Amino acid sequence: MIPIPVTVLTGYLGAGKTTLLNRILTEDHGRRYAVIVNEFGEIGIDGDLVVGADEEVFEMNNGCVCCTVRGDLIRVVQGLMKRQASATRGFDAIIIETTGLADPGPVAQTFFVDDEVRARTKLDSVTTLVDARHVLATLDESREAREQIAFADQILLNKTDLVEAAELTRIEARLRRMNPLAEIHRTVRGVIDLEKVLGRGGFDLDRIVALEPEFLNPEHGEPGHVHGPDCGHDDHGHEHHRHEHDQKVGGHDHGDDVAGVSLRLDRPVDGNKISVWLNDLLQAQGADILRAKGIVDVKGEPRRLVFQAVHMILEGDLQRPWAPSETRESRMVFIGRNLDEAALRAGFEACAA
Repeated sequence: MIPIPVTVLTGYLGAGKTTLLNRILTEDHGRRYAVIVNEFGEIGIDGDLVVGADEEVFEMNNGCVCCTVRGDLIRVVQGLMKRQASATRGFDAIIIETTGLADPGPVAQTFFVDDEVRARTKLDSVTTLVDARHVLATLDESREAREQIAFADQILLNKTDLVEAAELTRIEARLRRMNPLAEIHRTVRGVIDLEKVLGRGGFDLDRIVALEPEFLNPEHGEPGHVHGPDCGHDDHGHEHHRHEHDQKVGGHDHGDDVAGVSLRLDRPVDGNKISVWLNDLLQAQGADILRAKGIVDVKGEPRRLVFQAVHMILEGDLQRPWAPSETRESRMVFIGRNLDEAALRAGFEACAA
């Protein structure tokens, strides 16, 4: 049985999640979606704002998404799977719209911790919508908004028609510092090719191909540009960069507690050492490490070791062989709160074979 893909739509209050969801449900694409709406409070509102005659909306009225949501979400998904098995025509995918005040971490974890849910579904993407007009103030004030950015594998910078081009550039620079993994799309009223939102495999180990493609970097000469390996800079066999986040953005000082740390090593690593280090690291600091991804060159192994983590939950697998044209090196990115770059780099380099 092919697992059902699950897309999580998150974003702070007013970012445009329901507008995008309604577009997905009304466009003529021939697919059917089951929708789960996580409401805030006991009186459901968002579910009544979701259109689409064929799609069924399941409400979870448990307020902010926290640890208790996993049990509720597991029960809803299990119920959906039972109905799917008996339906004449089932649904093609599941979409979860979280409340604007939600930390999406527990939702993402659900699809890794429950065996039945994991066997029947597959977390495809966490897409975060951002209100371009208000995002800088929101990020300064709201930890939930920062965590929504951190968990995304894709960010829709929405309402860009309300913001000047120079301001959009500053906003994108801040988002990249917080999450160097997520691709950023500029949108107006959530209008985007739905193929870029649905079925993108952002959480799929098989489709992790590169951690720092050029679109993650501002153009040469722009603030925040990071010199990559093609810029002619060498750092004694390894390269690392953390996007500093104590700069002035939008005319005021800010200090995000969420940021990304990127590490690179051009020497093969010891397979046992890297496994022990990653497991110990996540057990000790998993509450602060929100997301992590990596492609690892294990000594004596012709295949690439690919891993990702959500908080303390780590999954990894040996994927396809290294191609002759590829540079064999290890790269990983950590996104989290108050990360110690020097300690992470030292631990990573200590795994060298």
